[in-house]
Amino acid sequence: MQKGNILRIWFFPLIPIFLILISGYDSGADTSYSEQLIQTAREKKLCQEKYWRILLHYKKTLSGYESLIDDPRFFLAEDGKTNPQSEIEATITALFARATEEAEEHPICRFIARYVWLREKLNIDESELWVSTCEKFDQVVREIRPKSATLVFPTYYMNSPASMFGHTLLNIETDTKSKLLSHAVNYAAITEETNGIFFAVKGLFGFYKGYYSILPYYQKIQEYSDISQRDIWEYPLNLTESEMGRMTRHLWELHKVYTDYYFFDENCSYNLLFLLESARPSVNLTDHFRFWVLPIDTIKTIKDEGLITDPPAYRPSKATKVKYKASLLSGEHRKTVLDIMDGKTEPKDMPTFVRDKTEQIKITDLAAEYLQYRYAMEEISKSEYQNILLKILKVRSRLGKPAEKLYHISPPPQPDNIHETGKFSIGLGVREGDMFQEIGYRPVFSDLLDGDYGYAEGIQIEFGSGKLRYYYSDKELVLDTLNFIDILSLSPRDILFRPYSWKVNTGFVRKTMSDGDASLVYRLNTGGGFTFHHDRIGLYYLFAEPELNMGGALKDGHAIGLGLSGGLLKNITSSWKCHLSAKTGFFEFGDRHRATRISLSQRMKLNIQSNLRLEISWEKSFDKSHSEALVSWNIFF
Repeated sequence: MQKGNILRIWFFPLIPIFLILISGYDSGADTSYSEQLIQTAREKKLCQEKYWRILLHYKKTLSGYESLIDDPRFFLAEDGKTNPQSEIEATITALFARATEEAEEHPICRFIARYVWLREKLNIDESELWVSTCEKFDQVVREIRPKSATLVFPTYYMNSPASMFGHTLLNIETDTKSKLLSHAVNYAAITEETNGIFFAVKGLFGFYKGYYSILPYYQKIQEYSDISQRDIWEYPLNLTESEMGRMTRHLWELHKVYTDYYFFDENCSYNLLFLLESARPSVNLTDHFRFWVLPIDTIKTIKDEGLITDPPAYRPSKATKVKYKASLLSGEHRKTVLDIMDGKTEPKDMPTFVRDKTEQIKITDLAAEYLQYRYAMEEISKSEYQNILLKILKVRSRLGKPAEKLYHISPPPQPDNIHETGKFSIGLGVREGDMFQEIGYRPVFSDLLDGDYGYAEGIQIEFGSGKLRYYYSDKELVLDTLNFIDILSLSPRDILFRPYSWKVNTGFVRKTMSDGDASLVYRLNTGGGFTFHHDRIGLYYLFAEPELNMGGALKDGHAIGLGLSGGLLKNITSSWKCHLSAKTGFFEFGDRHRATRISLSQRMKLNIQSNLRLEISWEKSFDKSHSEALVSWNIFF
């Protein structure tokens, strides 16, 4: 007998034993009953039912179905990721496997949502099963005691690419009255990447694994509200206890299971939608989205599907509280708060130069709030924090209660009560006497003149926006702009907060050349600077901006320069908003020249989903100047 045949005789009988040791359960079950159930499942076409597709995260493809779960441990069939029929049959077979010592790893406990659903659909005789209880799962349910759920929306934070669109998570509430003692369900990419640009690039192409996690809600409050300066909106969901049970079972199946994280579509907000669909299969959430998913859009969809019926609760961040209390004080008294922080003024000495008791209360309250914020941001040590806080609280306790209520932070507009993020525009303009028509398209998200999202009036985030123009004199249709990325963050500075503003823009734009003709060039423009706010003036800013231009119409194919830009952004009324801006750049490398642009843009809101714009500009490039005016109608969708 050949040596290879001897190995096969001894090796192949050992395969079932190896599989038992690896999988944690024994396949030695009576297959006749499970085969009957498989046949029944085929007759009922259970693999085609919506709930089975929800539990496996199947989505329709050109060739059939494919699960968005990428972890192979989530599937019991070898082709389970792309074959719902194979996966349901493998699941039914696995339910009747013999249990080993690790009963919690048995498919009944590991995939308990699938089991409960199949038990109901197939009327499974539980006496035929080897596992009757799942103690670990039951213990988790007893600890969490899910009664209801809240959709939580931490708002936009422009100083982090991962947070500039906002975020969503679920808060699973229990019998306790305090929401802070409940549990937060979160989906996020697992990474230690600290560079925001690298995070964004890797997130675009799915280089990170995303996991579901459950943490105490108060920890997420500290992370988003106290540390990340993000206001929080809490939308109560009208889920019943039985629906919460379905969600909890599905969440258990997703524990320690990864999916590839994609920044635009398979992100934090999209993956939470599967949990809501598992709770209430009648809703249709995930099919609403194809190419990109924004947290604010998922909130609107969940609301449209009837899961949100009550108004949300507003939870201001620590930074918002500080800014509000600071707004109630004069500049001199805000300086007193800083002097207390820096040890230049002792809190006990404050009454000697601040006579009014109410003002003393406001100063000490702001000092305590600002101190807590600085400690949360790790700007001061624990010993410094405790020492200063004790001094402040001693003075505050002697002042007693104010004669009237001093503080009431009015909630900003609800973030979901805003226009859609996609935009289509059509306009008519004139450029140096030459009439043109313009159409524009933007998939996402917002520019400076669009409606403000809450308090965030200085946000501009656009991806893939472009404009086409048809000039009547030349009878020519041309691409005017195509911006791959256009981000502008205007974060106002004051005596207590000193953030930097920044911008990045890259794409194609038409630029006037030395011969007076406009040519399409690739532009990479970045910048950093400062923004300030004045109640009468609005937001005003100043940037330093390096810029790279590349194109065949340029000498040596490129031009590199450095410039300055500034502007003023003001809400005149609730419907009328203006933006005055100016920019000049000195290109000293490559095709040497100077470029200057001055523009005034105005937006007049017609309704929540449309507005009119008037834009007037003057430009000079290569000593060639021209002026332009454009009126456009913008429709959000």
